[in-house]
Amino acid sequence: MCGIVGLFLKKDELRPQLGDLLTDMLITMTDRGPDSAGIAIYGDETDGMVKITVQSDTPAEAFADLDAAVCAAIDAPVTIKVVDTHAVLTLPEAAEKAAIAALEEKGLRIMGSGASMEIYKEVGLPKDVAARFGLRDMGGSHGIGHTRMATESAVTTMGAHPFSTADDQCLVHNGSLSNHNQMRRKLAKKGVFTRSENDTEVGAAYISSRIADGASLGEALEGTIEDLDGFFTFVTGTKNGFGVVRDPIACKPAVMAETEDYVAFASEYRAFADLPGIEAARVWEPEPATVYFWER
Repeated sequence: MCGIVGLFLKKDELRPQLGDLLTDMLITMTDRGPDSAGIAIYGDETDGMVKITVQSDTPAEAFADLDAAVCAAIDAPVTIKVVDTHAVLTLPEAAEKAAIAALEEKGLRIMGSGASMEIYKEVGLPKDVAARFGLRDMGGSHGIGHTRMATESAVTTMGAHPFSTADDQCLVHNGSLSNHNQMRRKLAKKGVFTRSENDTEVGAAYISSRIADGASLGEALEGTIEDLDGFFTFVTGTKNGFGVVRDPIACKPAVMAETEDYVAFASEYRAFADLPGIEAARVWEPEPATVYFWER
């Protein structure tokens, strides 16, 4: 099972509506994944700065004076935005690695980082997760989301999607990979490591590794068809857009819609019901073993 949603806005004037539209799409996919949910939002950015999203089960304690502690550790200015069990720290891009090391030393879970990307995910029904984080009030250019029905690993925050293994890149996945442990070992030999047991994180690491080696987003997604065994629908987010690919069998449901205002993806058409202008959209089912991507 599991449900995937994605929305790429073509017009900047629609940015304030992104969170509201994605939230409705996410909640519609509840019966495909009621145990946890998550969303990646690509919003505002500041030149030379990076945002690091972290999570804690004890936020009141963990986030108290966290900005000051990280500031002291990296000798650079830090601001913090606390959102329920998550916090987004903004700091100079050059200090990112040192900041992540300091945050991990404090036992905080790293959800993702990037100039524009923020990731929020938790255990619980999608409607409850969305409400906890105030997703409806979030704006941005594009975003992807996921509702999970756990099959291959425990129901935990770290097992929820999206997964991020590189700045401003993340992945959501419906399906299962049969060679993820083999691929995990191959990636580790290249110095690319994953934090969870989830096979989706291996897919995310594979894509980001290919891009780091010089591949385009389209080429990286094409590589998944050859190098990752199993059945899958991948939706990946980047700073500039998002991409979709299905395995050659394409047994997992998927549908896309495009208008002059947006491109949308969902596991089922009903997730599009409340999108503006959907009645005039071009709607189609993505072809097997075919890459689709849109970038600014």
